[in-house]
Amino acid sequence: MPMFDIICNLGLAALGVALLYYGAEFLVRGGVSLALKARVSRLVIGLTLAAFATSSPELVVSIDSALRGSADISLGNIIGSNICNVALILGLCAILRPMPFHANLKRFDLPVMMFAMLALTGFYFLSHGINRWEGAFFCLCILTYTTLNVILSKKQEAKKAAGSGENAADGEAESGLDPEIAESMEKPLGVPLAILAVAGGIVMLVLGAKAFLASAVAFADAFGISKAVTGLTIVAVGTSLPELATSFVAALKGENDIAIGNIVGSNIFNVFCILGIVPVISPLAGQSIRGLDFAVMLGVSGALFLFGMFGKRLNRVQGALLLAAYVAYTAYLVMHHA
Repeated sequence: MPMFDIICNLGLAALGVALLYYGAEFLVRGGVSLALKARVSRLVIGLTLAAFATSSPELVVSIDSALRGSADISLGNIIGSNICNVALILGLCAILRPMPFHANLKRFDLPVMMFAMLALTGFYFLSHGINRWEGAFFCLCILTYTTLNVILSKKQEAKKAAGSGENAADGEAESGLDPEIAESMEKPLGVPLAILAVAGGIVMLVLGAKAFLASAVAFADAFGISKAVTGLTIVAVGTSLPELATSFVAALKGENDIAIGNIVGSNIFNVFCILGIVPVISPLAGQSIRGLDFAVMLGVSGALFLFGMFGKRLNRVQGALLLAAYVAYTAYLVMHHA
């Protein structure tokens, strides 16, 4: 690769990182403000608004890849993103700040995430890909999941307010916010500004991911890395950068529900929504995605599920184990150029 191209690609990567960071800042602050105004929990904001917004790059890349006939990149992107979200992003965030598991996450969202991972694996090996009927089933799942999440949250928030007389400002301890952080937080934005912050954050996240991804793919092509490995690693990490930025910033601010909810919600969205929409447009028939890739996805998702079911928080040791698993998997893929 010529020196000029190297400099341009490095500049593009730097621009992408800057857009990702500030986009995440706007999305987290706007999302928290909307949660307070709408009287829904921060967990639901993380599981729905933040998760769906930060997964938009995966949606764009997967649709584009499917229409171009690159099912391996489309499927590899989703599987790789799910692995990256749990093992890399939650691993890093837990090392930075241990994150408690919200009761609703244990009862509802973690089981739904595991169902999504198992359904994806089952459909793939049953149909050698994902067909239109399976995609339609996933679309129905995402509509049901989102509706139930919002309804349940509104009921719980209303019951909590009626039973204890607490207003939204008194509920910081329940949202996972440290008292010291709660005191230093910015005041909630008004609804118009909050919506503008969320919209601006989403645009910046998508543009930042595209800029970084373009740079990364250019370097991958220059080194002759295969499409399957590119989809499972570089494209997956590139499209997961909004999740990384959002969860990392949320963890720094002590918004643990948004940090962990964003990842669980993103993985559910990746399967139910993206692999619901894309196969309806163009059925996906993967060829180079192997059992190992599904095994790693199920392994790290299962580990998070077990950590949540039998523990109160995702601690630093568990985060380090998840991160080590991601490093080992990525090293294996790169060395073998699958």
